[in-house]
Amino acid sequence: MKLISIVTQCYNEEENVEELYLRIKAQFENRQCYRHEHIFIDNASTDHTVSVIKSITVRDPRVKLIVNARNFGHIRSPLHGILQAKGDAIITMASDLQDPPELIGAFIEKWEAGYRIAVGVKPTTKETFAMAIVRALYYKTIGRISEIKLIPNFTGFGLYDRSVIEIIRKINDPYPYFRGLIAELGIEYAAIPFEQPKRIRGITKNNFYTLYDMAMLGITSHSKLPIRLATMAGFALSIISLGISAIYLILKLLFWDYFTFGTAPILISLFFFASVQLFFIGVIGEYVGAIHTQVMNRPLVIEKERVNFDSDN
Repeated sequence: MKLISIVTQCYNEEENVEELYLRIKAQFENRQCYRHEHIFIDNASTDHTVSVIKSITVRDPRVKLIVNARNFGHIRSPLHGILQAKGDAIITMASDLQDPPELIGAFIEKWEAGYRIAVGVKPTTKETFAMAIVRALYYKTIGRISEIKLIPNFTGFGLYDRSVIEIIRKINDPYPYFRGLIAELGIEYAAIPFEQPKRIRGITKNNFYTLYDMAMLGITSHSKLPIRLATMAGFALSIISLGISAIYLILKLLFWDYFTFGTAPILISLFFFASVQLFFIGVIGEYVGAIHTQVMNRPLVIEKERVNFDSDN
């Protein structure tokens, strides 16, 4: 019997993990030809998420739990959970119930049909209009500037064959942009569209910093365009500055007694060029920061405890 591993990252999701477990369990009740394990990896929740999951592990040995020593973030923690899975196929799924467990059957069907990757894409969503616009603009922008063809409206929710996970393991990226990494492998995939439901319970753990971090990681991992724009902008602005200087010199020579330079153009040009410099210094800093993270080569997470990993499914 083939083993399917479900990997769920969670942080302060005490209101959702029980329902998620039950809905995933229901997907395998009529699929007797498969075994499954459900791995929760908790990012040091401060509510009762861990205790709720532990109560589930007592009732069902197929449910396993990793508790991180601290919150290692939404980028490193999920990949660590994926690498601990033993399944012939691994399905990643968020704990907020916005990744529908009911797509598990469709994923498995595509996998059995020969696809090593089956991903859920969300062309429509029930999130707020403003957030939907921001996400759409981000996906469109990074899709245009990326050096590889990224999967549109893909967040990482999907099924991955064991062979795919072993390739990712060998890459050994300490801070991976997972959705970009999947696209970069170049493996043919099946895309399954779904409408992302609205979060019913709890609040999103994403904030401006986490969204910015994900956005910049995607850009620095898959595009050199911003840093090349810095070079081109510097060259273009130097030409413009030289041209303006030549024009002012000519006007001053022709109208020596009437033409005054004034302080306004100086101040405006000074602040403009300074702001352009700071912007591109920030862009370069993002790339330097990405390199710094790579060369430190720290572990994805440090575990505090494991539950049920010594049990057979």
